[in-house]
Amino acid sequence: MKDLKYMAAYTIPLATAVAIGSRGWLAFSTVLFSFVALPIIEMLVGKDAENLSSDELEIKGSQKIFDIMLYLNAPIVFGLLSWAFINVSTIEYSTFELVGLSCSVGSLLATNAINVAHELGHRKSLFDRTLSKALYVPCLYMHFYIEHNFGHHLKVGTPEDGATAKYNQSVYSFWVTSVLTQYFDAWKKQKELLKKSGSGFFSIKNDMAWYVLIQLAYLALVFFLFSLKVMVFAVAVGVISFLFLESINYIEHYGLRRLKTESGRYERVQKVHSWNSNHSIGRIVLYELTRHSDHHYKSSKKYQILDCFEESPQLPYGYPTSILMSMVPPLWFKIMNPLVPEKMKIT
Repeated sequence: MKDLKYMAAYTIPLATAVAIGSRGWLAFSTVLFSFVALPIIEMLVGKDAENLSSDELEIKGSQKIFDIMLYLNAPIVFGLLSWAFINVSTIEYSTFELVGLSCSVGSLLATNAINVAHELGHRKSLFDRTLSKALYVPCLYMHFYIEHNFGHHLKVGTPEDGATAKYNQSVYSFWVTSVLTQYFDAWKKQKELLKKSGSGFFSIKNDMAWYVLIQLAYLALVFFLFSLKVMVFAVAVGVISFLFLESINYIEHYGLRRLKTESGRYERVQKVHSWNSNHSIGRIVLYELTRHSDHHYKSSKKYQILDCFEESPQLPYGYPTSILMSMVPPLWFKIMNPLVPEKMKIT
């Protein structure tokens, strides 16, 4: 039964179902649950820094139940998204309600689509990677598959990495620099991969071109099946979802830099180059994303067996609270800047 704790991740879709099926302020249900209820619950439940034993690691690393709990997010996400499209096309929502519904569905896509896609994108099986790409589609962020796996994990903690927030950089500035840098870096990496395989730009192996076509086809299908209004809604929830993702990127690496060695090269990625959080609820709801140092240390390691390390810098609050705090830059800087190692403070 203890292994089923990750079913708590489905509370986000449950809150979204409430938002889609309700009117008025309840359209903000997912937002209220994620950024009001969860932070309170996290404070009450506290932290859990316990790691699995070697025997538990071997057992849990091969249990299919953990994969199944990830896979179930696909029908849940696309089912709720379809329901939202139907409602937007048939119900006369007020502007207030549309904003709430957009934020709720966007939050769902960020946590149960992008986050799950990120986990599956590091797997070796074709099924897992294909499902990962499918979950990126409604988030309009398919390029993240290339940039994250072939860019971020290599360049994290360096000025060349768009997904590493600089010291004293606000989350709003980071949204712009990270989104643009990662998109263009994905194209650069795609060109490198094509050149390496001896293929041209117009090759069938140009995944970035396919991603553009697939996402345009998705929006065209929404327009054809529903209306322009619903297509605009689809774009809005996609943008909200990837800005939510970038907010997570922001708190995961803020101010942490890899230093250069005597040879002029950057030191290897270490456990001190990601912020971690052992707040129990955030760990479970986000499939252990908060144990980010171990993820960067070995990206192929499955979420259920990630460890925490004493040497990894710890966020003073869980992910939901930290994201809220980052929205107020002076507050974020006041709390987080003193925690950044002095030798890493490069603006």
